[in-house]
Amino acid sequence: MHDLLVIGGGINGTGIARDAAGRGLDVVLVEKDDLAQHTSSASTKLIHGGLRYLEMYDFALVRKALIEREILLRAAPHIIWPMRFVLPHDKDQRPAWLIRLGLFLYDHLGGRKMLPPTKVLRRGKSDKLAPLREEFRLAFEYSDCWVEDSRLVVLNAVDAKERGAEVRTRTACTKLVRHKDHWDAEFVSAQGTETRQFRAVVNAAGGWVDEIIDLADPKDTATHLRLVKGSHIIVPKWHDGAHAFFFQNADSRIMFAIPYERGEYTLIGTTDIPYTADKDKVEISQEEIEYLCAGASEYYQRAITPADVVATYSGVRPLYDDHAASASKVTRDYVLHYDAEGGAPVLSVFGGKITTYRELAEEAVAELAPLFEGLPKSWTKKASLPGGDIPAANFDAYLSGLVLSHPHLPVELVTRLARAYGTRTRDLLGDAQTLADLGREFGGGLTEREVDWLVEQEFARSADDILRRRSKLYLHMTGEEQAAFTDWFKSRQPATA
Repeated sequence: MHDLLVIGGGINGTGIARDAAGRGLDVVLVEKDDLAQHTSSASTKLIHGGLRYLEMYDFALVRKALIEREILLRAAPHIIWPMRFVLPHDKDQRPAWLIRLGLFLYDHLGGRKMLPPTKVLRRGKSDKLAPLREEFRLAFEYSDCWVEDSRLVVLNAVDAKERGAEVRTRTACTKLVRHKDHWDAEFVSAQGTETRQFRAVVNAAGGWVDEIIDLADPKDTATHLRLVKGSHIIVPKWHDGAHAFFFQNADSRIMFAIPYERGEYTLIGTTDIPYTADKDKVEISQEEIEYLCAGASEYYQRAITPADVVATYSGVRPLYDDHAASASKVTRDYVLHYDAEGGAPVLSVFGGKITTYRELAEEAVAELAPLFEGLPKSWTKKASLPGGDIPAANFDAYLSGLVLSHPHLPVELVTRLARAYGTRTRDLLGDAQTLADLGREFGGGLTEREVDWLVEQEFARSADDILRRRSKLYLHMTGEEQAAFTDWFKSRQPATA
């Protein structure tokens, strides 16, 4: 009998599996698709406190997220890094003094140590306002962090596996039967159907959490989630510099315009729209594209049109239904529900933010602790994620050494690999000193050596797993290169993979 079944391979599920496995529990994680295939790869890709939540007086959530921001920055400085955000002041919206006050709180609520504080920018004294329309004369610049969201999920799964967990993608949990002291769980995968026993179940299925509750307790017919679609557009680089913009729309929604993918693109999002359609096929609407283009164009000197959009992505946020009046005001904090009525326990996870996933995981395992006598205390607060054990979290210094030790590899390639794999880049490269040593090159800098690593170490089982989740290399490859890689990948994979 196993200790713990975790259902869901998003950020919450992999975070919980990692935490529990690191405390010595026998953990199995199942995910019906790929890791981070849904909500956890469709975020705005920020590790942040949530500046706008201050207006909702949700100081506890902001403080919790700001504290986690620095913990995660130390744990994974290769996939998480500081970013400055420029918030232009619109005199027709919030007064400048109110924004100053909010940013003062933002700077101090979480005990900021690693990031620079807020400062005031004025047109004529800072070129960061140059891309904006002339009426924006004043702006505020503050700090938050960027994250490669799907890689954060994958690295939690990798760490969970290395600590003893069994991680099974493309494996659906189709049946749960509760007994007094255990669960019978049925799994279906390409290998067939099997049943295993577990002392407890964690339901971290995201948008499918209610379906798993139905499996565990068919009598519970309540709807616990409020599904909200968030969509993003990707356009060619729209402003110079490594800073992002924080725009406040007339409808009180906010959006970000963020340098994306080596600075070659700008990522703009997000929307907040109630969603009731197919959760497996979430797509942006034309109306959302036009909304995001119009919102950014209210600030940029050069208008953005739908014709400028080169790619999009959408996801459904499975928010806990607190009966808020509008989608944008639904709480982003998480709710854990422990149910042991009638036998073995199931812990269901509702909502949450990518920034606070580690604390959520810690709290979830604490809820289950009484079931496992002698369970060690929490450990993830000071632990690095795979590849994140960079001395003093100084990524630039680490990268410099890596480039010097591989003088015959393109600097752009070494930099991208270091950003993705951190200190494990040396393991990936092995004794390779030239491009030829890395095998076939598929376009965008993707090589056969990297593909092998992603399959063997990071659970990749399809071309999309590699091009769209573990990397964003589809944006750097032609359509022909993507098709050729997909055909090649299918030809090398076992039929049951």
